[in-house]
Amino acid sequence: MLTDNHGRPIEYLRLAVTDRCNLRCHYCMPARGITFAPRAEVLSYEEMFRLLEVFAKLGIRKLRLTGGEPFVRRDLMKLIRSVARESWFEKISITTNGTMTLPHLDELAALGIRNINLSLDSLDRSRFLAITRRDVFDDVMQCMQQLMQPPFRLRINAVMMEGQNEEDFWPLVMLAQDQDVEVRFIEEMPFNGSGAYQPIKWSEKTMTEQLRQRYPDAARRMDEPGSTSVNYLIPGFRGSVGFIAAWTRSFCGTCNRIRLTPEGMLKTCLYDKGAVSLRDILRNGATDKDLEAAILSAIGNRFKNGHEAEQARGFAVSESMATIGG
Repeated sequence: MLTDNHGRPIEYLRLAVTDRCNLRCHYCMPARGITFAPRAEVLSYEEMFRLLEVFAKLGIRKLRLTGGEPFVRRDLMKLIRSVARESWFEKISITTNGTMTLPHLDELAALGIRNINLSLDSLDRSRFLAITRRDVFDDVMQCMQQLMQPPFRLRINAVMMEGQNEEDFWPLVMLAQDQDVEVRFIEEMPFNGSGAYQPIKWSEKTMTEQLRQRYPDAARRMDEPGSTSVNYLIPGFRGSVGFIAAWTRSFCGTCNRIRLTPEGMLKTCLYDKGAVSLRDILRNGATDKDLEAAILSAIGNRFKNGHEAEQARGFAVSESMATIGG
């Protein structure tokens, strides 16, 4: 088993296949976008494939493909087919905004990919447009309806933001009443590409209190080890409702995940500045043993929690979430 220097098992890798996205959500990047990585600096699919094999040999059991918006990258299904064929991972999941995913759902199902996270912050057309700055609401709704059908297991991830989508809290909760979906609300984080950030109103504690006031019989679900969300089962609901303390970071003590950015930077914490560039090591002719040693060294020097990682950066968080894996 792969473990860090704090005794936490590391079994989950989030691979960002691109930093590009076709939306411009307020909490992720400015309206003008960000400076995207030059193509030559982004890992090729062949490089990703090789690194995934190394991670699998070290003990990574779960893989999530994310971005940016992963389906913005051309021929993504080529990588997914190759990785699924190898059976390196017990579970391959995808996080998407749902704008370009629908045409690929049949093949994803055939490849055995079941777990899809849909980033969706509003069920209202006008608020969706205001948040994303793009008029693709119908595409996302159509994708969501398909993902609610077997064989997929859908999670809806919503970032709650004061003055932007507060009216969507209860409509999103109610999706779990008649549908077997996990609706999860995420604390807003400072990864918006601008460096500007205000203290949040919608904390995990606040959102949990809101839920319990209306549904006092909501019972906490027993979640798998390493879960970042605290999830609740409500009597009469088919699905569940959960909360992710992405800013207050109360789950760090059991964090079992690491991240690989599109440019091949290994991050052992969402809030660190990057532990090691596996791309540079790879392109300098490294053997698999060299890559393993670099990964093990990074995991062996992991920060205790996100607060410690942030303090060690030496500069304020200013990057976009799109650049570090959604």
